[in-house]
Amino acid sequence: MQYQISANSAVDVQASCIVVTLDQSGKLSDAAKAIDSASSGFIQARIDAKDITGKSGETLLLPAVNGVKAERVLLVGSGKEPPKASAALKIMKAIAAATAKLDGDIALALSELASAELPETWWAEQTAVAYGNALYRFTETKSKATDDEAPRAPGGLIWLGSDVSAALNKGDAIAQGVSYAKELGNMPPNICTPTYLAQQAEQLGADGALQVTILDEAELEKMGAGAFVSVAKGSSEPGKMIIMKYQGAADANAPAHMILGKGITFDTGGISLKPGLKMDEMKYDMCGAASVLGTMKAVLALKPAVNIIGMITSAENMPAGHASKPGDVVTSLSGKTIEILNTDAEGRLVLCDALTYGIDNLKPASIVDIATLTGACMAALGEVNSGLFTQDESMAGELQTAANWSCDKVWRLPLEEDYQSLLDSNFADIANIGGPLAGATTAACFLSRFTEGTPWAHLDIAGTAWTGGAAKGATGRPVSLLVNYLLAK
Repeated sequence: MQYQISANSAVDVQASCIVVTLDQSGKLSDAAKAIDSASSGFIQARIDAKDITGKSGETLLLPAVNGVKAERVLLVGSGKEPPKASAALKIMKAIAAATAKLDGDIALALSELASAELPETWWAEQTAVAYGNALYRFTETKSKATDDEAPRAPGGLIWLGSDVSAALNKGDAIAQGVSYAKELGNMPPNICTPTYLAQQAEQLGADGALQVTILDEAELEKMGAGAFVSVAKGSSEPGKMIIMKYQGAADANAPAHMILGKGITFDTGGISLKPGLKMDEMKYDMCGAASVLGTMKAVLALKPAVNIIGMITSAENMPAGHASKPGDVVTSLSGKTIEILNTDAEGRLVLCDALTYGIDNLKPASIVDIATLTGACMAALGEVNSGLFTQDESMAGELQTAANWSCDKVWRLPLEEDYQSLLDSNFADIANIGGPLAGATTAACFLSRFTEGTPWAHLDIAGTAWTGGAAKGATGRPVSLLVNYLLAK
């Protein structure tokens, strides 16, 4: 999407629509006042008629207003001033929804909503992200898109206020990354296989901006990645480990910060077969991998001065005569033996070998893994917060700060030594599940045993990676969080 900064007044800017605000007391922003004055009180008349009350996120789209060059005026309620982040996000989503289908440029007079907590750059960035979300439609596997689904070429955004071009560009890059992650998540599993994800990584790096390495299942088995292979071997689709290196720092040898995504492109549960109801949603078990690819797409657009490694560990978890069985013991790449008590706890098995490979061979300065890992986390936090696990206070603070800025919420859950004994096994060094209690924490505890002292955090996105029901689809989370986290490095 194209952006421009304009010094024109709300009355004089030429656009398909000009967006102005009023609060819940009926107070007009300066831009709305200018339009009201030019139109001989037309805006105030709408308020007096109670066509709009100023409630947060409330909108009223008006046709051509006398004395105003824009073809339409969108009145938007800002609620109580100044709006907090959650209310502000609601406002921007409402604006994007109300104007996304309009042809031509959209002018935005939102700078007056800025505050110390939410500066103008925040409004600009999140507005661009909101427009990207509003414009996204999945049509790839439909023979004919409906009018509502048909892709459109939107006009540009005109920002009335300070020069926030960098923030708009950043928001646009994040929006592209989020849309890409959604597209991958929404792809059917017969198309989006581990090989398909590897091809996507190679396409991202086709111009040389990324160094891409693909390790196939045979190579991983040969090097001793027995935990990964125990999952991948049950499928006819070969598993892959995908590594994407971005060199942005002036010192190419500076340690990189790694993001690692779980990419189970379909999860039947294996021999520990899942119930059939909603099993189709298990195509979303690769949304951690999708978020890594989406983040790398945004990174390539923004070109930050930091070294970043995007890593994906991908396989299908299928039942077969040669699939792993409950009670099997496998040897991980680290040498630790694992008793597989439940083959549906497969994500931690592919991730643990990826952690070992990454730490031993890539020497990252830090690792954040992202995984649709546990139903327990979904039960605890629902679809609002992703679960954050780490014992590194610095990483916890950085990720929480990025989450707050991006409105991509996380909630820190315990990762304490007292939980580790739940993973004890009579027959191996560690069991792959910890019993019926504290399932999200014991999964994180399992992964923590393979981090070898490297600063590490785990994001469980089982409840936030997709939505079900009539609005079923991937959310693209936590791309926005990850981009903001990496840009702060």
